[in-house]
Amino acid sequence: MEVKLGLKENWKQFALLVLVNMLVGGMVGLERTIVPLVGTEEFKIASDIVVFSFIIAFGVVKALTNLISGVLADKYTRKRVLILGWLFGLPVPFLLAWGPGWNWILLANVLLGVSQGLAWSMTVNMKIDLAGPRKRGLAMGLNEAAGYGAMGLTALLTGYLAVHYGLRPAPFYIGIFYAIAGLLLSLLVIHDTRKFAQLEAAGVQPVPGAETFHKPALGWVFRETTFRNKNLFAVSQAGLINNLNDGMSWGVFPLLFTSAGVGLEGIGWIKAVYPVVWGLGQIVTGPLADRFGRKPLIVYGMFVQAAGHLVIGLELFEPLTAGLLGSVLLGLGTAMVYPALLAAVSDTAHPSWRASSLGVYRFWRDIGYAAGALMAGIVAAYLGLVWAVHLAGLATLVSGIIVWVQMKEAGMKM
Repeated sequence: MEVKLGLKENWKQFALLVLVNMLVGGMVGLERTIVPLVGTEEFKIASDIVVFSFIIAFGVVKALTNLISGVLADKYTRKRVLILGWLFGLPVPFLLAWGPGWNWILLANVLLGVSQGLAWSMTVNMKIDLAGPRKRGLAMGLNEAAGYGAMGLTALLTGYLAVHYGLRPAPFYIGIFYAIAGLLLSLLVIHDTRKFAQLEAAGVQPVPGAETFHKPALGWVFRETTFRNKNLFAVSQAGLINNLNDGMSWGVFPLLFTSAGVGLEGIGWIKAVYPVVWGLGQIVTGPLADRFGRKPLIVYGMFVQAAGHLVIGLELFEPLTAGLLGSVLLGLGTAMVYPALLAAVSDTAHPSWRASSLGVYRFWRDIGYAAGALMAGIVAAYLGLVWAVHLAGLATLVSGIIVWVQMKEAGMKM
């Protein structure tokens, strides 16, 4: 098979990877609406931190898996790591549906974190490999639109099934289909893309300190991505705060709006709107990041998310309206940020160590899940759930300002 970079040249494989990432995102959507309620209503857990522990487990494990996913991809190929991700994901819907205690839910989230860290990382890397540098923002927009759109629709569907058939096991049956279909597609129709990255690397100059054709050590990439490179530092902290918002809302919103009198279907809509707008919006914002640059999308996207927290936290509308409007703003802001962040890392990191740099960025980004859930649990215990929303909004505003000050983009004026 001739190796050429570009979306047009590789549209068949790209489209199949979009489909696979829809299934990857759907696996997380299984939990968005009802798992916090399983903790409080079925297992009678009174502590917010204990209820949110499944998010903390998911976030920490996914972050650590992201960190090594690039190393594994370079050693064993992208396709093999993608398949391994689906193998870890297979038991998840069964544990969520029939696990007899909360520890089984935690185990499901450990496995889900590994699965997502491997499978989602590979769909990102494989699409970047295929697209080449010119359409990277569009590629990331389509990838994340597929994953988060499916996540939102699955959250809505599980809420509907829970209303009509109970919290368990019916809402999780769709996860069994997702896991089997994702594994079969990855085994049978997805091709490895490492040769595309090697082709791109042959024509790109390295960052000083990194070798052109031999991937530098993970420790070097970790330091470069975390703090030595100002652009990568700005991107990494913004990714962390972005997913802090998601981790907070994942745990807090079902409990907050239930206490405000919103029914399960209404909560399903609130939980669905956020990732659906987030996902579908990236079809537009991905190309905008290619046209106008990464920095404006990141900065203003963080500010829009902060506005979403303000709408929900100040309770200016009746609860369902505030939840829906705030979730639209959160989704829109995240749609602006997400593909631009991934593309910014890809712009900065040399192809020979890009997969590892993306892994480090996604490590910090997904630590945000755990940070958001832990913050929300502690703040809710002392000040109430709504103060978790306020604190997340303030952190988001500050993060956007950091990007504005730290990140440099050739030809951009702000």
